Amino acid sequence: MRPHDRNTTARTPDRRTLLMTGAAAALTLGTVSFASPASADGGADDPRPQSESETETDGTESTRTVRGTLPPGSPDFVYLPVEVPRGVRELHVSYTYDRPSVPAGTLGNALDIGVFDERGTDLGGRGFRGWSGGARTEFFLRADAATPGYLPGPVRAGTWHVALAPYTVSPQGLAYEVTVTLRFGAPGTTPAPVYPPLRAKGRGRAWYRGDCHLHSVHSDGRRTPAEIAALARAAGLDFINTSEHNTPAGHRAWDGLWGDDLLILTGEEVTTRNGHVLAIGMDAGTFVDWRYRARDNRFGHYAREIRRANGLVVPAHPHATCIGCHWKFGLGDADAVEVWNGAWTPDDEISLADWDNSLVASARSGTSWTPAMGDSDSHRDPDPIGTPQTVVLAEDLTRDAILAGLRAGHSYVAESARVALTFGASGGRGAHAGIGERLRVAEDAPVTVRLEVTGAPGCTAHFVTDGGTLHTAPLPASGDGTVEWRTTPSYATYVRAEVRHPSTTPGLPGPMAAFTNPVFLGR
Repeated sequence: MRPHDRNTTARTPDRRTLLMTGAAAALTLGTVSFASPASADGGADDPRPQSESETETDGTESTRTVRGTLPPGSPDFVYLPVEVPRGVRELHVSYTYDRPSVPAGTLGNALDIGVFDERGTDLGGRGFRGWSGGARTEFFLRADAATPGYLPGPVRAGTWHVALAPYTVSPQGLAYEVTVTLRFGAPGTTPAPVYPPLRAKGRGRAWYRGDCHLHSVHSDGRRTPAEIAALARAAGLDFINTSEHNTPAGHRAWDGLWGDDLLILTGEEVTTRNGHVLAIGMDAGTFVDWRYRARDNRFGHYAREIRRANGLVVPAHPHATCIGCHWKFGLGDADAVEVWNGAWTPDDEISLADWDNSLVASARSGTSWTPAMGDSDSHRDPDPIGTPQTVVLAEDLTRDAILAGLRAGHSYVAESARVALTFGASGGRGAHAGIGERLRVAEDAPVTVRLEVTGAPGCTAHFVTDGGTLHTAPLPASGDGTVEWRTTPSYATYVRAEVRHPSTTPGLPGPMAAFTNPVFLGR
């Protein structure tokens, strides 16, 4: 793209390049070029001929503005190359786009944004420098600081790419405007990141409460990390996991906020066009790419990347109704699945039923099963943190121990710290199995299933098996009580417990107060 006067408009050229990246298709626009401040007069260091009418630099900064329109059916990612000269201290980008009225039932415009540096836009490459999705209209980055969601570091010379992601496009098209400003000067230094430790004091082998799906100002949340840490402690949590959309920038934002009483895990919500997946407890600073769809057959690769970074792969809100939220990659690469997300809603009921069906299939085939989790997905007030929360049996309050407990399914999900469960099954000769374990007894051996509940007034206990809900009992008015049921492995391949509030709609089950992962019965 040829340069223009400062703050004038440069039309997107007709010549465009459609790239197939091995994943989602991407459109690359014409290049935006800047002269270095030392050569704006066309001196010997000028990277290409300039004239006074084509560009302006005042010695401290230079700006270009690009306008264009993306048609319906545009690729998932549109890259705007920016030639960055030497001597740049700071990159600043702002953007706007048109939001025309559309008929009911028709999608309007939504445009996300991020940036890749001179190392390129290759899928899974090293060029990622930040992402804010649709949460911000501008961002900056330089060596010593960056907008939340972006990684501080030097602005090196080369071809950078502003990444535009047309999430939805109206029938009128998506008219956009991107303004890039380069500020010149000494580059500065980048401070070494400070990441949360991998352990807290803990209580040894115990049940620990956590919320692994939270958003701060480092993606589309409105709370600071300090506010989240305070609310997590108030909710009775022992651990949390950072899960910003498509960026690890928030990993370094928790300095001084952890403590003996709170373990902070670092992760990401990998937000693809075919569903979201939580990368829980990864090595701090790890970036997981999201630029692919289920049809691209790339998710298995990135699931392995998450595990290589010592994290868990957990599909989030698999039946959520928001655009792009419905999980389409299957559970074959999942370590667990987020069945309960925020306040209990019909899509959680569907997720629970779908997960229960997967238990039936696993029990029938003898294959491994996928544990369930619950998280708040809290973004801002009044979204509560720790509603729900996953309660996991771990050897200690460390990253490795918490993730091992979650991976094994030694956990249950509760609506708050007020609700506590003890659940297990016992057979002859003292055999016993707890949540996520197998009671290995003969198919015709009598088995006693026992549930102890505290903190669930007005609720009813349900025992759910591969044959459906086979036992129901009301809890005492206090909400504290014990329920027992006798069965055999030939009658119930597994048993799990649900504690529900009274139904608010005739014929439908009541909202969930807590549920457990299963206990499997038989050899």
